[in-house]
Amino acid sequence: MELPWLGRHCSERTCRQLDFLPLKCDACGEVFCKDHIRYEEHSCSSAYKKNVQVPVCPLCNAPVPVQKGEVPDIVVGAHMDKDCKYNPTQQKIFTNKCLKPGCKRKEMMKVVCEQCGGNFCIKHRHPLDHDCKAGSRPISKAGYAALMRASQTAFKSTGAIAVPSNGNLQHNRCR
Repeated sequence: MELPWLGRHCSERTCRQLDFLPLKCDACGEVFCKDHIRYEEHSCSSAYKKNVQVPVCPLCNAPVPVQKGEVPDIVVGAHMDKDCKYNPTQQKIFTNKCLKPGCKRKEMMKVVCEQCGGNFCIKHRHPLDHDCKAGSRPISKAGYAALMRASQTAFKSTGAIAVPSNGNLQHNRCR
């Protein structure tokens, strides 16, 4: 051994490994290797001082106090049965209001227009259904290709729709 003063031996009686990066237990103050630093691995007698966890109720998000020796799952279950302040009728599910003027519908999830970025209900989700102001966001390549296909089939059948290079639909009949 060239440098016997470097490093420390693991305090675990069964290990005693020479470790050049020893770790000190924050509860008992002993020095351990990486394999024995956890409280359970070295049977730390002072672990109760540091290993304190407070479970949180999954319904009301309130911390539930647990006494020493009690099983947290059982205590949280008892809290949910008796003391929980959760009221499902106060939970708002439909919070995403449609931005189409005059529409009062709300959706559970956001339905965002890819062109203007507005949030709309299922009925007004398509750009043609909510008078989309697409100038604020450019149309995607896939959306432009779909508009081109739609305009070609509509033009072949009726000659009614033309799609200019900016991607906005214009009806020829109204001119």
